[in-house]
Amino acid sequence: MNVALVNTNRIRPPIAPIGLEYVAEALHAAGHRVRLLDLCWEGDAARAVADFFEGAEFGLAGLSLRNTDDCVYASRQSFLADFCDLVGIVRRHSGAPVVAGGAGFSVMAEQVMALSGADYGVWGDGEFALPELADSLAGRRDLAAVPNLVYRRDGALRRNPPSSRPLDALPPMRRAWADNRRYFREGGQAGFETKRGCSGLCTYCADPVAKGRRVRVRPPAAVADEIEALLGMGIDCLHTCDSEFNVPGGHAAEVCREIVRRGLGGSVRWYAYCSPAPFSRELAALMRRAGCAGIDFGADSGSRTMLGRLGRGFGPEDIVHATQRAKAEGMAVMLDLLLGAPGESKESIAETVEIVRRADPDRAGVSLGVRLYPGTALEAEIRGRGDDAGITGGAGAGDPVFFLEPGIARDVSGWMRDWTGGDPRFLFYDPSRPAENYNYNDNRRLVEAIRGGHRGAYWDILRKLAGPGRDNG
Repeated sequence: MNVALVNTNRIRPPIAPIGLEYVAEALHAAGHRVRLLDLCWEGDAARAVADFFEGAEFGLAGLSLRNTDDCVYASRQSFLADFCDLVGIVRRHSGAPVVAGGAGFSVMAEQVMALSGADYGVWGDGEFALPELADSLAGRRDLAAVPNLVYRRDGALRRNPPSSRPLDALPPMRRAWADNRRYFREGGQAGFETKRGCSGLCTYCADPVAKGRRVRVRPPAAVADEIEALLGMGIDCLHTCDSEFNVPGGHAAEVCREIVRRGLGGSVRWYAYCSPAPFSRELAALMRRAGCAGIDFGADSGSRTMLGRLGRGFGPEDIVHATQRAKAEGMAVMLDLLLGAPGESKESIAETVEIVRRADPDRAGVSLGVRLYPGTALEAEIRGRGDDAGITGGAGAGDPVFFLEPGIARDVSGWMRDWTGGDPRFLFYDPSRPAENYNYNDNRRLVEAIRGGHRGAYWDILRKLAGPGRDNG
């Protein structure tokens, strides 16, 4: 079958569509003919879609939605309206059934299906679902047997069970479908994945909703093969796409050992998202030997009470120890903070600021307000209260919804300015200080820095832009 794949993500700095590349590779390995339209590089998306589909016959058109919105309380920019418009444009220029997918779609699959009018959707893994959907449309398989599929039957949306196939069944990922060299020039990094799913109990997190709670790992050799493919293109700065690279720790160590065994540690520089616990000195040293340059720890809070409310399985001391262990190995450290969940107070925020100062990371990114994703425990808790206190957004069907504890809403920005003012380690999106924008979406400062030669995680680029000083190591 001829299959069209469309990357709809157009944010800047640009981020390569790794999921769409994985799907393209799987379709190709299954014998289908794939063409990819990358709208990231198109000035006129509607015209590009019209030109791409004109005169072409496709049996299936897949559109990827990476993010539903920018995940920032202060701006609350939704990407769903543009995505739905693109579904309509594809329909006007092609008779192919439209299937929606991607991480953003998987977070709220039924809602996006209803808004966009797509014929099908794939939540979670697309590599196994898309080839089987193509077989189904060709009459060789029943829709009910296609894993991860969302579809309409008898006037209602149905969701099939997820794929149970291990990730070692995936074909080699050559990364040859998108223009990764251009993404590296203009985006400053490339992503790679070592596992999927998250067994954590964080009340707010959409990763288990989108990828499942069962952790499935990729073979370390397959990960190293993919890194070698990217290095062969001259792409030597990478970032993991895993929710928490170090969980499970044994697999993370094996991936690092394979990178070291192949002698890649001195050629590649990569960054990872990690949990503060478990994070041993041994793993820190192994990650550094494998080329890890920086770690973004999901710390969330320095308050033991708030960590418990958020479902985190570690305490404030773990944050301090993890930061110290990473920095002792020469890796830069970012702590991601999430303020404003139910029960947040002036006291708990003060505890968080104090823990950050004790840990002494290179940067601490402050997110104010918690995104309420459908299907999460936090969303159910807040909706179950029966009132809208603290809820912001959601006026339109595709608008993102946030929660900010009402007791701190009026004063929290002022507290953060008072407590962190002049401390370059804190990245805090304050609408009154646009030059210090911590929103990565359409961040012109980052775009210009990458154009000027900077590479790496965006928080680390912002750190380096701050100039010399003790916070730059």
